[in-house]
Amino acid sequence: MMNIAKVAHIIQTDVKNFGVLRAVYDLSYRATNRMVDAKILRCMMIDAIDPLHLNFNGKYVCKFLEVSEALEMAADSECLLPRDFLLEAFNKGDQCFGIIDGDKLVSYGWYSNKPTDISNELSFYFDGEYVYMYRGFTHPSYRGQHLHAIGMTKALNHYLNRGFKGLVSYVEDNNFGSLKSVYRMGYKDFGKIYILGCFGKYVIHRSRGCKDYKVSVARRDAPAGITA
Repeated sequence: MMNIAKVAHIIQTDVKNFGVLRAVYDLSYRATNRMVDAKILRCMMIDAIDPLHLNFNGKYVCKFLEVSEALEMAADSECLLPRDFLLEAFNKGDQCFGIIDGDKLVSYGWYSNKPTDISNELSFYFDGEYVYMYRGFTHPSYRGQHLHAIGMTKALNHYLNRGFKGLVSYVEDNNFGSLKSVYRMGYKDFGKIYILGCFGKYVIHRSRGCKDYKVSVARRDAPAGITA
């Protein structure tokens, strides 16, 4: 069972930040996922730069990380970047755009133009003319400075200049904090993916808008993009 103190904290935080109805929805969503793998993914894209997030004061260094840099900085457990994940992502060709304060990696996002695993069994597929943004993170001590928005905008600018149409991503339906953040950056919804899994079997449905961007979720061992 979910720890009572943890539940109380979740409810208190949700009510304070998002209101009673969303707090109830979040708790119901979490409770359902303790019984079955049930997820609703809000799929979204961004294809335009917000100049506000390109005007950076230079206090931090913003750049795509080399493998050696990422491995060195990820030694700090607060970065939440396991070595195995790092090596697998870089070997796949993914890139990490980071924001660095001194020798500390304080914010980052990962970018891929290939299908990407989202769990031990499922992968995320998308139109190759876009780049998939995933695993965004900002250290708690640095939140409130819009570092994720700044890093994402700089990465988006990089990919647009190289001929990609924009970024695609998803946020789980109950992650109200992240949804608020990405909408503020300029992301726009284009559809939802519904996932229901139990005992290794999955029923997956995507809305019409996802098909327009060739976005889908399927088992890792399935032919690319096969979904309902």
